[in-house]
Amino acid sequence: MTHAIVVDAIGGPEAMHWRPHDPGAPGPGDLRVRQAAAGLNFIDVYFRNGTYKAPAFPFVPGKEGAGVVIAVGQDVQGFSVGDRVAYSAASGTYAQEVNVPAAVAVHIPEGISDEVAAGIMLKGMTAEYLLRRTFPVGPGHTVLIQAAAGGVGLIAGQWAKHLGATVIGTAGSDEKVRLALEHGYDHVVNYRNENFVERVAELTGGAKCDVVYDSVGQDTYPASLDCLKRRGLFVSFGQSSGTIKNFDLALLNQKGSLYATRPSLFGYTATREELDQSAKALFDVVRSGAVKVRIDQRYPVEEAARAHQDLEGRRTTGISILTID
Repeated sequence: MTHAIVVDAIGGPEAMHWRPHDPGAPGPGDLRVRQAAAGLNFIDVYFRNGTYKAPAFPFVPGKEGAGVVIAVGQDVQGFSVGDRVAYSAASGTYAQEVNVPAAVAVHIPEGISDEVAAGIMLKGMTAEYLLRRTFPVGPGHTVLIQAAAGGVGLIAGQWAKHLGATVIGTAGSDEKVRLALEHGYDHVVNYRNENFVERVAELTGGAKCDVVYDSVGQDTYPASLDCLKRRGLFVSFGQSSGTIKNFDLALLNQKGSLYATRPSLFGYTATREELDQSAKALFDVVRSGAVKVRIDQRYPVEEAARAHQDLEGRRTTGISILTID
């Protein structure tokens, strides 16, 4: 019998339990995957604590992972037993084995390890759509990325710099500032010591930023808006500090005819073509060396509760994975 982390009811990290769990035979259109690793992401916390509604209880958390196909369901094309695959929109990846819709899986190319693939699919493809499609970043642009030392932040900083932008970030400790500066950022503001709005204005000579990418939420709103130049774009793509409450559309007018959007990865990879193109762009930029990936935290999947405690306590940097035997 295989094992998985199971959540019986909404709660804190202690709500997760490692116990026997059989995902069953793969259904039509599914792949059965023996996993090498699962990605650790805030979306997993949101489902566990009730911020996002779980489809049913009990459930196995986790959206992201990688491993080897061990069985193929009916009507699957393009995948075979033995293929290395990764995914960011599966369900139940905190498990030794999982059934994954072939529609959300991609082949892992040579030069990318299973652990790296498991850790970058969600974060890396998020960086891809943010920088290449939500606001196409290029030379002459100035961007602000909140949580610069986080998983998305470390990838996005390098990628934005590779695309030619001036990249400003924020972080919550001197250690995280140093880490972000090693990953493409031109400037990083320690928001615990400095007012990041004032510092951004100073760094840009008052011109401010073309776009702000904000995954923090409550703690950085509405200050993020004050970092934008006239008709700039506010991109809210997460809420690690809590959801933004009472978003006031009138502020967008008052602060310079700003634009705002709340995108998600799933809205940008809804078709097979979009998914393949996003994954290819990510794998290509990693294999080129323009974006260097470092796994900063590894937790045995059985210790998922400790991983969530560290994630929620902002004690993690960069990419974290759950390793699976």
